[in-house]
Amino acid sequence: MTRTLLAGLFVVAISSACGDPSSDPLTLDGNFLTVDNRTSQEWKHVEVWLNTYYRVTTPSLPPGGRFQAPLDVFVAGFGQRFDFHRMQVKDLRLTAKLPDGKPLELKKHFQPGGLAGYLPRTR
Repeated sequence: MTRTLLAGLFVVAISSACGDPSSDPLTLDGNFLTVDNRTSQEWKHVEVWLNTYYRVTTPSLPPGGRFQAPLDVFVAGFGQRFDFHRMQVKDLRLTAKLPDGKPLELKKHFQPGGLAGYLPRTR
């Protein structure tokens, strides 16, 4: 009975690991950010904001294109760099312009860590 249960749990774990791990166009992997343009339109004047202070830009991201950058290259207004080893990522946003001039805004949704996801809100 326990072997069957363990085998079933193993199959579930393997099958969930084989799914699409990056359904989000903004993906963080350690000190590395990947932006995937999964649309059929080019993104122009792309800005990625980290914790609302630090920014990295790229002129455009073609349809199906990918932009990658280490978090240490994000720079604030007065030249301060984001220090991955000493700072926590709390907010990640992307802004861009579509070919027709409309703005594009994406925000990474983070899961609450620690007990924050289990405790009731007091507000």
